[in-house]
Amino acid sequence: MNKTKILTVFLALVALAAGLVVQQAMRTSVKIEDTVTPLDFSFPDTSDKAQAIGQWRGKVLVINFWATWCPPCLTEISEFIKLQAEYQGKGLQFVGIAIEDKQPVLDYLKDINVNYPVLIAGDAGIALTQQLGNVISAVPFTVVVDRAGRIVFRQPGELTPAKLREVLVPLLSAK
Repeated sequence: MNKTKILTVFLALVALAAGLVVQQAMRTSVKIEDTVTPLDFSFPDTSDKAQAIGQWRGKVLVINFWATWCPPCLTEISEFIKLQAEYQGKGLQFVGIAIEDKQPVLDYLKDINVNYPVLIAGDAGIALTQQLGNVISAVPFTVVVDRAGRIVFRQPGELTPAKLREVLVPLLSAK
């Protein structure tokens, strides 16, 4: 075999191995969804008061991991504000979790009226996204949890309002 064929075969084997690793990781994330282990974490809010995620059990939760330096994150926030206002009475609760320091978040929040809790997680938020199935460490990262506490949807990267409504409407209709 010449060197080009050997290199091509080697690269194909590397790509196959990478695909198998990602496929296994995706299977692992499905196992998380199949269990009803209540989410159990807390982070401080912008006033430094610890907020446990368990306080919103029984609601449909949209947990969004974001950062002020992330343009798609900021685009999503304006849409999340609208959806929170529209569906709050039906049991919807957004929770924003910033994966950075407090001061940039406070500076950003001066210019926008967010109508849902914003928690400050720093680097611990990145680790939590990975535990929740963010296998590619994307930001933004959004998780939707049903009323029973099951993770029913994950979105690494920007989430369109249409896709989020598609996920939320059936969950909010079910009691």
